[in-house]
Amino acid sequence: MEKREEAKEVVEDEEQVVNPWEVSAKDGGKIDYDKLIDKFGCQRLDDSLIQRVQRLTNRPAHVFLRRGVFFAHRDFSDILDAYEKGQKFYLYTGRGPSSEALHLGHLIPFMFTKYLQDAFKVPLVIQLTDDEKCMWKNLSVEESQRLARENAKDIIACGFDVSKTFIFSDFDYVGGAFYKNMVKVAKCVTYNKVVGIFGFTGEDHIGKVSFPPVQAVPSFPSSFPHLFSGNNNIRCLIPCAIDQDPYFRMTRDVAPRIGYHKPALIESSFFPALQGENGKMSASDPNSAIYVTDSAKEITNKINRYAFSGGQDSIELHRKYGANLEVDIPFKYLGFFLDDDAELERIREEYGSGRMLTGEVKKRLTEVLTDLVERHRRARALVTDEMVDAFMAVRPLPNMFN
Repeated sequence: MEKREEAKEVVEDEEQVVNPWEVSAKDGGKIDYDKLIDKFGCQRLDDSLIQRVQRLTNRPAHVFLRRGVFFAHRDFSDILDAYEKGQKFYLYTGRGPSSEALHLGHLIPFMFTKYLQDAFKVPLVIQLTDDEKCMWKNLSVEESQRLARENAKDIIACGFDVSKTFIFSDFDYVGGAFYKNMVKVAKCVTYNKVVGIFGFTGEDHIGKVSFPPVQAVPSFPSSFPHLFSGNNNIRCLIPCAIDQDPYFRMTRDVAPRIGYHKPALIESSFFPALQGENGKMSASDPNSAIYVTDSAKEITNKINRYAFSGGQDSIELHRKYGANLEVDIPFKYLGFFLDDDAELERIREEYGSGRMLTGEVKKRLTEVLTDLVERHRRARALVTDEMVDAFMAVRPLPNMFN
């Protein structure tokens, strides 16, 4: 008999709050990821797994793997075991469309998912939770649907393969087999359990309480009969930020009870705000984030004015003591987006020793991010409404495992 996996309560204590809607540390401190791993019950992503990914895919590990951006997992080794035996899997990730444009933190899971799709040559489903944002952000149904399509254009611009990718909005797709799985999940999760996992209160409307099964069931292949008909044992891998873990602890608790594999997860840390590493970027503060719509001038201004520096207060002190790389946001951002490992190591040594100044690091970061945003802007400009319709069309994907 398979051991029951309990869906533990969301991490909210005196030191930090981490749930799908809020991420913060006490007094502006840093998120303690070791504590999250312990509390959530996931595993650290170690070098042996990264080396195994390289061996199985015959390509270098993504920069987000090499540098620990994706740092935790649940059953990722089982996915690799199955893949090594010739068994395919599919990817599932998503986006809650609450803003017109994405910021760089929003792009990270999609950039990594694109790598996984290309490396393993597997299909992908992308859920646009327009219903969730309608309920949590007090948006109208129509505005939520509009934002979903706009966000889909940014997602498509990341370069996904339309022959292996199905993007769906909940408002458009939920029904049929998908809804049947939602009901199966809902029957397995008590009200007390969902309150314990997500922290709902008596003031929350019932739409919030009823939403978790909607995000759970894309983990099950039978929710997509047009893709996986007759192949309901295929495994699912979910790349996501670790704040989404509560949804999938619940899902993994329920899955074996209704006849499915537990979904596997590979989870990222949070992309910090420009002002400091005390959580994640906030769409409500435009100066906390670099957006994919920002101009080169805006990117330069935000980095120079708002990016928290670990440099010393004077050039003399900086030359003597060097930068504190543990708190320096420009250096941390380069760790996400500067591909060249040798150059990043050189900056680490030069800046950390004081031989390189904060202005030089910010200038290099400006170059890297301006190039990234401009490439994304050009790609997005080519995404038409017809392309969005093609990705969102309910149709078979004949090349999805080729």
